Amino acid sequence: MPVRRMRNEGFTLVELLVVLAILGLLVGLAVPQLFKYFSRAKEDAAGVQIEAIAAGLDLFLLDVGRYPTDQEGLRALVAQPTALARWNGPYLSRTSLLTDPWGRPYVYHLTGRANAAYDLFTRGADGSATRAPESLRAATP
Repeated sequence: MPVRRMRNEGFTLVELLVVLAILGLLVGLAVPQLFKYFSRAKEDAAGVQIEAIAAGLDLFLLDVGRYPTDQEGLRALVAQPTALARWNGPYLSRTSLLTDPWGRPYVYHLTGRANAAYDLFTRGADGSATRAPESLRAATP
């Protein structure tokens, strides 16, 4: 009977280390790009939500004749404030639109300025911005 020789099949430790090093380099290059992409996606979502809220505020103005007060806030777009007979809402489809993609409520203030009836913005990812970038803020003339 002929003797069969067994071949050692598998990878050497050096080959495994080379593959792991290559994977580590790929992950090191790809992960920062993914974080940039996700950050940009949240900013874009905030911009879309601000536009929807601004449209709801305009509908509120048409029905009631004024924008919500600072005390009523953006909740006036989803729930009728007391003593408002001409309210014909809700003006937003979901209450979740009142929260930005970072989990914070949008900031709304009546300004009383001639060039803007209200300020509506998000504080962004860090939560400390006093004013949002123009791309994330709506001001109605």
